[in-house]
Amino acid sequence: MRLGAVAGALAASVLLLAGCSGAASQEPPAAPAAVEADELLAPHGLAGLDAKQVIDELEATPVAERPKDLMASVQPEELVLSNARGEEARLPMPEDEFYVSVAPYAEATHECHFHSLTSCLGELSNEQIGIEAEAVGGENTGAGAWSLAEQRTTADNGFAGVWLPRDREIALRITHEGGVAERVISTGEPDAPTCITTMRLGAA
Repeated sequence: MRLGAVAGALAASVLLLAGCSGAASQEPPAAPAAVEADELLAPHGLAGLDAKQVIDELEATPVAERPKDLMASVQPEELVLSNARGEEARLPMPEDEFYVSVAPYAEATHECHFHSLTSCLGELSNEQIGIEAEAVGGENTGAGAWSLAEQRTTADNGFAGVWLPRDREIALRITHEGGVAERVISTGEPDAPTCITTMRLGAA
């Protein structure tokens, strides 16, 4: 009985951390009906906002208060909005900025490529972390170099979102309670990931 309870708890934790995508459908989805973005955003008090503003607002919203009937997928060039009625709208991302949301972890993670602002859940919710990011290679040295170093608190969903310069290679370093995770990411590819869930915190 105890083994069954433990297995059930582990299964539940995997489902919790795998919240970046909806349940699989047995039938191919119908083509979405295109609507204006404000039609999807207005019921949630987000009408009139651009992609960057919507992302920042939703990322900062506590998980329990995030819209249940709105999906918001962060892609390199667009923020894709959709709902259960099969309606879809797209907002262009900033031309000179690339958004990536990082969920550092110690024990459990999940696969993710494009960040979902309303369903993705990471392990370290509301935790203090250090973020260092630096553009590397080519023109990213000397006076034109770009870098970031700050202390952050992860959002309620366990992610920390960062706006980075486009078309760069970025060396990213996350620290938390003595653990360190490092990775180089690209912000110039058309299918570059906006959701990073592979940065496991190891001993420094």
